[in-house]
Amino acid sequence: MDRQFDIIIVGAGASGLTAGIFAARRGAHVLILEHMDRAGKKILATGNGKCNFTNEKQGIAYYHGKNPAFVLPALRQFGLQETLQFFEELGVYPKKKRDGYYYPASGQAVSVVETLLMECRRLDVRIAYNIGIREIVKENEQYSFHTKQGIFKSRCCIIATGGKAAKKTGSDGSGNLYIEKFGHKLTDIVPSLVQLQGKQSFLKEIAGIRADGKIQVYIDGEKIAEDMGELQLTAFGVSGIPTFQVSRYASLALLHGKKVFTTLNFLPGLTREEAQELLERRFCRYGGGKNADQALTGLFPDKLNKVLLKEAHIPPHKPAVHCTVQELGGLADKAQCLRIDITGTKGFDNAQVSAGGVDTDEVNPTTMESRLVPGLYFCGEVLDVDGMCGGYNLQWAWCSGHIAGVSAASVCETV
Repeated sequence: MDRQFDIIIVGAGASGLTAGIFAARRGAHVLILEHMDRAGKKILATGNGKCNFTNEKQGIAYYHGKNPAFVLPALRQFGLQETLQFFEELGVYPKKKRDGYYYPASGQAVSVVETLLMECRRLDVRIAYNIGIREIVKENEQYSFHTKQGIFKSRCCIIATGGKAAKKTGSDGSGNLYIEKFGHKLTDIVPSLVQLQGKQSFLKEIAGIRADGKIQVYIDGEKIAEDMGELQLTAFGVSGIPTFQVSRYASLALLHGKKVFTTLNFLPGLTREEAQELLERRFCRYGGGKNADQALTGLFPDKLNKVLLKEAHIPPHKPAVHCTVQELGGLADKAQCLRIDITGTKGFDNAQVSAGGVDTDEVNPTTMESRLVPGLYFCGEVLDVDGMCGGYNLQWAWCSGHIAGVSAASVCETV
């Protein structure tokens, strides 16, 4: 294998492969160093193996980080239409599903990985697997990559090592060591798009329930975030997409020792007054011959009925028509504000992505080049950018990878 390249990319994930392709299309001689035994392992796990690779809804509202606006120049250069065109040219026909989610028509994430690798082979982008990098050093306008397999050199370096989520896919935070040695700061890195753990004893009683509702996250008593959709209740806490969407805020607060709790609203479409009126109708007007538990049947899942009644201090066998207005008011409160004190998350191994990373104040948003070290670029999850569920993290990988690859190749053209 050659030892001298124009560009060496560290990481053969979504952003690294994309950077390699676009750099090679500009004529650059590219090598990708990957410490796993294959490329794109994390892509294979996205969308339950179906790969939700982008979303028709784009904008700053779908991305988080110290400075969410950092994503805007990248999205303007390589947004939804450019992404769809890129993959259609590779052979991945996009299929739009609910909520604007895009999947490959094959329904297989492996299709995305294979087409990216086919394009790498066509462009002679070299990929070296099972590479252990000891250090990366910049010497005389050139980067030297000291590995167990020898030394590789390049004019430019692109770091695409991902975050710390899903270690088994290769995203283990190992790239942070190189980044810090170059003098870059890392913002707090925590699990995101992850399940939350709670301490309430009733969680074991409602484990397995799936119910539409709203989750709100409070930090030191202040509401910070909320989302709606199907909530999944487990013996350890709360899961489901709405939980994933707000989990980054809980993770960061817990890291700093703050008090975190969530409230679950199982009647999110009703005001507090409407919720009580609904319960009064079910108990007082239509509750003849029913007990309190039976009066809730058909409104909430059975296991949830028992927990809500217990939390509202209403005996489940009490005749429904004997329940007072005050008791039903308390039941409405619990149905719309069931509190769960959060003690932790399920950690990086269960997170879909990590929040935090390279401080974007130190990176040029139009080129992805370091503001501290010329010829050093970043792309993908390694940066302090994390997206919501729905294809946003992959969209960030594609667009930031594209920009890093094109920008690095442009520098090499001038040498």
